[in-house]
Amino acid sequence: MPNEFKILTRDLAPATSGTPEDIYTVQSGSTIVVQKISLCNMHTSQVAATVQVVSTTSHTGQTANTTAHIIKDVPIPSRSTLILDKMNLNVGDVVNVDSDVADSLSITMHYMEQT
Repeated sequence: MPNEFKILTRDLAPATSGTPEDIYTVQSGSTIVVQKISLCNMHTSQVAATVQVVSTTSHTGQTANTTAHIIKDVPIPSRSTLILDKMNLNVGDVVNVDSDVADSLSITMHYMEQT
């Protein structure tokens, strides 16, 4: 199983406040280890950021996963960055981001993809 380090960037998100924007979906045949997600507030005032993992993965003997908040409505001051680290994602899992102000967050996600 080869490992490949990758980065994903999004200039400004979400397109619409209150509508979580999908940032990454784990592709078929992959498992990823998120090393870091950074949310940089590009807006002129504080914003409230939310990051979710949407998962329908099932594990033997366990209840199927659902949507879970990594952070919810966390305040990020203007021109400041919040950094989240370390999580594992399986095929079909989705990371999405929302803010109380549209087009306010610049996002980077560093991860290792195992295929």
